[in-house]
Amino acid sequence: MFGYALRRVASAIPVVLIAITLCFFILRLAPGGPFDGERALPPDVLKNLRAFYHLDQPLIVQYFIYVMGVFRGDLGPSMVMTDFSVSQLMLIGLPFTLTLGFSAFIIGTVLGLVAGALAALYQNRWPDYVLVFVVLIGLIIPNFLMANLLQLLFGVYLRWLPAGGYVPGSWIHMVLPITILVLPHGGRVARLMRGSMIEVLGTNYVRTARSKGLGTRLILARHAIKPALLPVVSYLGPGLSYLLTGSLVVEQVFALPGIGKYFITAALNRDYGLVLGTTILYMFIILVLNLIVDIVYAWLDPKVRYR
Repeated sequence: MFGYALRRVASAIPVVLIAITLCFFILRLAPGGPFDGERALPPDVLKNLRAFYHLDQPLIVQYFIYVMGVFRGDLGPSMVMTDFSVSQLMLIGLPFTLTLGFSAFIIGTVLGLVAGALAALYQNRWPDYVLVFVVLIGLIIPNFLMANLLQLLFGVYLRWLPAGGYVPGSWIHMVLPITILVLPHGGRVARLMRGSMIEVLGTNYVRTARSKGLGTRLILARHAIKPALLPVVSYLGPGLSYLLTGSLVVEQVFALPGIGKYFITAALNRDYGLVLGTTILYMFIILVLNLIVDIVYAWLDPKVRYR
C-alpha cells in the first residue's frame, strides 16, 4: 500500500506541472494586468514594479522563474496585496475554508447516509418519496441561488440568523453557509447510498440472512452497510474537494474570511501570484483526498488490491 501511494504521488507530479503551465500562460495571455487600474501609474513607477515582479522578462523566463520557486515551496508575492506573500494569505484564509468545508462534509455525509439508508428500507413508500423530494431540492437549486433565498428568509425576514459576515468564535454565523454546502453534498450521498443499499438488500446473502430469522438492524450492521458504502466512499474524495472549491462562492456571498475572498479579488485584479497559488493549493488538496479514498476503498473491499 505504501508503494502504491508513492507511485500515485510520482504520477501526479506531471499532472500538476501541466496544470500550472496552463494556468500560468492563460493568466498571462488574458487582457489586462495587475497594475492596470483606473488611474494610470507614472511610467517610472510602472517600470520599477514590472522589474520587481519579473514582468519585464520574456514570458518563458517568467514561467521558469515561477516554476522553480514553486518547487522550492515559494508561491511568490501577491501583486495587489503588497504587504503579504501568497503563502501568508493562504495561511490566513485556509483554516476558515477547511473548517467550513469539513463541517459541511461531516454533517452532509452523515445525513446523506442516514437518509439514503432509510429511503432504501422504505422503498416506494411515503418516507422514500419525502426523502427523495428533499434530496432533489438540494441538488437542483444552485448554491448561489439557495444562499440568497436563505439569506432573505432567515436573515432579513425572520431575523433568526445573520445574513452575512463573521465574528470570530461565533458559530451562529456559520449556520447558513454550512447549510448551503450540506444540501447538495448530502443529496448526492443520499442518492448513492439509496441505490447501493437497494442493490445490496436484494442480494442472495441478505435474503438468506432474512430467512434465518435475523432482524433488520442485525442484517444492516453485519451484511448490508459495508458493501453499500463502496460507491459512497468513491464519491467522498471528489465530494470533499467539491465542498472546498465550491465554498468560494458561498464565502463570497456571505462575506466570509476564507480563501474564496482572496481568490475572487485576485481574479478581478489580475493578481497572478495569488490566483496561481490558490489553484496549486486546491490541486494538492484534490490529489491528497483521492489518494485517501483509494486507501479506504481497499480497506472496505478486500477484493481490491493495488499492485
